[in-house]
Amino acid sequence: MDKNTQYGSDQIEILEGLEGVRRRPAMYIGSTNATGLHHLVWEIIDNSLDEALNGYGDKITVTIHKDGSISVLDEGRGIPCGIHPKAKIPAVQLIFSTLHSGGKFNDEAYKSSAGLHGVGSSVTNALSEFCDITVYRDGKIYHLRFEDGGRKLAQPMEILGETKKHGTLITFKPDKKIFSTVEFSYEKITSHLQQDAYLLKKVRFILIDERNNIKDEYYYENGLKEFIEKINAEKTPIGPVITFSGTQDKIETEIAMQYCYNDYNETIRSYVNNVHTADGGTHESGFKAGITKAVNDYAEDNNLLRNKVKLEGSDIREGLTAIISLRMPESVAELEGQTKGKLNTQIAQNIVSDLVYTNFTYYLNENKEFAIRLIKKCQESQNARLAARKAKEEARKVRKTKESIILSDKLTPAQSKDYKNNELFIVEGDSAGGNAKKARNAANQAILPLRGKPLNTDGLTIDKIKSNLEFATIINVIGAGVGQNFDVEDIHYNKVIIMADADADGAHIQTLLLSFFYNYMRDLITQGHVYLSVPPLYRVYKKDAKNNIVDSVYVWRDEQLEEAKNKIGPGYEISRYKGLGEMDAIELKTTTMDQKTRLLVKVTIDDPLAVESEVSTLMGRDSDRRKKWLESNVDFSTNDSFINEVKRNG
Repeated sequence: MDKNTQYGSDQIEILEGLEGVRRRPAMYIGSTNATGLHHLVWEIIDNSLDEALNGYGDKITVTIHKDGSISVLDEGRGIPCGIHPKAKIPAVQLIFSTLHSGGKFNDEAYKSSAGLHGVGSSVTNALSEFCDITVYRDGKIYHLRFEDGGRKLAQPMEILGETKKHGTLITFKPDKKIFSTVEFSYEKITSHLQQDAYLLKKVRFILIDERNNIKDEYYYENGLKEFIEKINAEKTPIGPVITFSGTQDKIETEIAMQYCYNDYNETIRSYVNNVHTADGGTHESGFKAGITKAVNDYAEDNNLLRNKVKLEGSDIREGLTAIISLRMPESVAELEGQTKGKLNTQIAQNIVSDLVYTNFTYYLNENKEFAIRLIKKCQESQNARLAARKAKEEARKVRKTKESIILSDKLTPAQSKDYKNNELFIVEGDSAGGNAKKARNAANQAILPLRGKPLNTDGLTIDKIKSNLEFATIINVIGAGVGQNFDVEDIHYNKVIIMADADADGAHIQTLLLSFFYNYMRDLITQGHVYLSVPPLYRVYKKDAKNNIVDSVYVWRDEQLEEAKNKIGPGYEISRYKGLGEMDAIELKTTTMDQKTRLLVKVTIDDPLAVESEVSTLMGRDSDRRKKWLESNVDFSTNDSFINEVKRNG
């Protein structure tokens, strides 16, 4: 520690206004990458949702503009524009320039609210080049504009004229000095709006993209029921979508659920005031408790339990898709953090549990054929779980004296048995696999080259998958079972890294492997163990008179290429890496495998609706549906003229 370092009262900073948001944006929006960028959009949409949630307006329009800005227009009451009695400035100005100001801190203005913390509008303003606000209220059109992250009130509130409209129009442009990307994703926003439309039935959501002249609209009469039908479109249901709802202690609960055959996973998606609670909480706990008790009590009352052994919750939830949607006032809602990922409201647990138990018990009693099919499926899951537990215990005994069998001679195992530090690279091709073996850290990195493209496992039985050498090896090497027998606690590698070429074939291989993990080892993804390697696209370098490379820069994105050329300077040359096999072991290690210098992308499931839809589209049997998706989403005209390009400009 440097004894000369001073720490006194003069080192204490006071960040005025919104400056703290600009200094530490991740505290408010989670990150400054694409996820954080789109979080700004969600914050503004949430304000429009609040109006619709409370019965004001039934249409929300989002427009992506060519200049990189985005607009959100609703038909709500309009943000109040009168002078605030304490602040002595217009209320709308206060909301966009001050943290923790708004109408959501009591139950008078909003019965329920998505923007619970009253910081969304001001945070969006703080992280934008400009934020333009137009309010249609009380027969007048009000307008004001902020610039430079809210530090400049470029246009104080003015009245532009009269109107019969009501609502609010917000236009903002994210600050490129804050975000690593300021490019809005049409796919991400349209998926989000479609989800909102399912949750808020009978409200129309419109997305317009002026960059590409495209438009989508979403409107659903039956909300959550249609949400479940969309998610399970390619599955075989045991019975229809079951829905029920109720209100208690100012908490409105709506639930939709459906069971499907040949599905070894559970998909439970929960929301509070239309905000996805990704980390669950008391409402999810209540749902699980209620459904477990309902099924076990029905089975016991009808003498359907084998040897009077009750079913576990995991047995009952296998093959279940459920949406849980709660609406509650701010005074009741306890959500963690600005991103509101987990519900902590304790009374919600009992409310949801009682609602689920009462309604599902009634449904089982009224639909006995379905109840018997369901309990039979749950018992099959129970049998598989108990058999897997027994096999695991036997396997542990065997491991004490014998190493696990490796089905493929291609695997180069890691030396360490410290599984939490081990990594498995699944590599496209023998050439790249050979270099990966040379480049790896032998202590904790294992290499498994693929023999061509893996099978498309969509619709295949577990036995068929196990009979395939590639997948049998992957299952055996990961060491945690497959399908309903998969137990993420038993994995032999903390990271499973798919290392494929940056081309169409490489993308196809990634898709095939991810589809397998998603369908048969889902917890491997949901608990953060699956990654994609990111090999560079280019190497910009310079040689000396003896033809030795004296300076070089690797480039991962096309937009970085010019910067790399300028850095190397006159006389640069460019290599375009078409595949991993074109890199030698040193290059592969430096760019793709060394933990200190590589780039990895963690695979996550942020939006189960989009994942289910795209997996079923890309991997399912409907070729027309797949062709339509490819034509809409893939550019087949890519010019690959940079391959082996050598430029000399000196």
